[in-house]
Amino acid sequence: MNLEEIQRIVALMKENDLAEFEMEDQGFRLAVKRRSSAETPVVVAAPVPAALPVPSMPAPAAPSSPLESAGTGDPEAGWKEIKAPIVGTFYRAPSPDAEPFVTVGQSVEEDTVVGIIEAMKVMNEIKAEVRGVIRKVCVENATPVQYGQPLFKVESV
Repeated sequence: MNLEEIQRIVALMKENDLAEFEMEDQGFRLAVKRRSSAETPVVVAAPVPAALPVPSMPAPAAPSSPLESAGTGDPEAGWKEIKAPIVGTFYRAPSPDAEPFVTVGQSVEEDTVVGIIEAMKVMNEIKAEVRGVIRKVCVENATPVQYGQPLFKVESV
């Protein structure tokens, strides 16, 4: 697939007011998501390993404003999410026999490493980028993750 074909797909999405488009062809996977008509679409393209099935990820929940969640009594309402910055396989520990980088109840700083995402045989350290306390682990060890998928929920301090 070349750039012109991708641009044509994006134009068709705009014309038909589509929010998402996904396709897979001969080991090439293309996923395009538009956030709103005013924003530019996000294009993610990656080769698909032949031996591994492509997992179906649930759609992320729509973000709620602080006003909407204030009256619900939801304890997670003020928590921030540490999200996957890339597509790949998420690991909670540096090796299979090591302790996880972080656990529930542990304090983190902006530069605290919370996990690793392996993408195309490269191990990428994931930092918290927020200060607070880990309150929830959203992804199991050695699990495929998508861009923007929540990995942890952190209560700000």
